[in-house]
Amino acid sequence: MLEGISRNESGYRLYSENDISWVQFLMLLRRMDMPISEMKQYSDLRSQGPSTVYERRLMLESLQAKVKNQIRELEENLKRIEDKIRHYKTLEEEHGDNQRA
Repeated sequence: MLEGISRNESGYRLYSENDISWVQFLMLLRRMDMPISEMKQYSDLRSQGPSTVYERRLMLESLQAKVKNQIRELEENLKRIEDKIRHYKTLEEEHGDNQRA
């Protein structure tokens, strides 16, 4: 997914600001659970230039919907945990149960 990285006379890679920005974006996609195969597809489209902007946008919109759904699920799970904690606190107060584990 990294193409055209130049090297110095010793063979070490020289990363430009664009290269670093691209790597950071790839890391973001991975953190958002985009499969490597889709990242590769996105990268291939990117290397084809502006004619693929529409396809890349669609891929990102799909990822966006997936992430929003994950956030919604996490918020629901957090609410259930908070409800359970409140329930336990009420039981502790009712029973004078203030044991610490």
